[in-house]
Amino acid sequence: MALRHRIQGESMQMVVCQLGPGESLYAEAGKFLWKTANVSMETRLSKGDGPPTVEAGGGGMGLLKKAMTTATDVGKRALAGESLAFQHYRASGEGLVAFAGVLPGQMKAIELDGSKGWMAEKDAFVCAESSVDFDIAFQGWKAGRRGGEGFVLERFTGTGTLVIAGAGNFIELNPSKYGGKLQVDTGCVVAFEDSIRYGVERIGGLSAQTAMTAMFGGEGLSLATLEGDGQVIIQSMTYDGIANALSKRLGGDDRRGLAGGLLGSGND
Repeated sequence: MALRHRIQGESMQMVVCQLGPGESLYAEAGKFLWKTANVSMETRLSKGDGPPTVEAGGGGMGLLKKAMTTATDVGKRALAGESLAFQHYRASGEGLVAFAGVLPGQMKAIELDGSKGWMAEKDAFVCAESSVDFDIAFQGWKAGRRGGEGFVLERFTGTGTLVIAGAGNFIELNPSKYGGKLQVDTGCVVAFEDSIRYGVERIGGLSAQTAMTAMFGGEGLSLATLEGDGQVIIQSMTYDGIANALSKRLGGDDRRGLAGGLLGSGND
């Protein structure tokens, strides 16, 4: 049975999840909003559902294997610049817990049935049922390094409900319906099915025009490419775009104008 949930709001959505006996989920640190008192919250260094157990006849090897797996997962998340821990939630009886993304935008619940997985941009993950497996995928990493971008993706497999969030509005596309390939600003990619081939493509050769595009057009020299048959989710805003707009406003220089420059200098 899929996770019982309700996505609420418009410009700043949140998801309210209902947990019953035996149900649990894990979430990215920093996405939690509120919960009922009968929902417990525990922080762990791994996605694992419970404490390490010793395999029959394995002695301390079970504990060692679990520790090594946890260390590998933590190392991947550290290299990806992610939070080192997950927050796990479990209810005593029926309980509610709510989460949201870090910026105004949409949320989407994806139901995994075990037949295929999903790749998500590293800031998109909000929460998932404990039956959903998590991993870090450095897909397109070498190409991304050459293109001046960091392409760290998170991979989700298994069965259960996965909730993601993005900035602005979502649009869902299948590259197979548009010639088999999409070229997307790297900051607009939210998530895609793992049947999609993901890479990085330079915009033409190095020339005066591409240099102008990079310097004054607000775009880099590389675009993300998404090829194949599968679902792709793209967002209408980028994190970098929001950060740049806020930094200009916080700086205050563009708000003073001519009158502010001439008349607002009494404290200088």
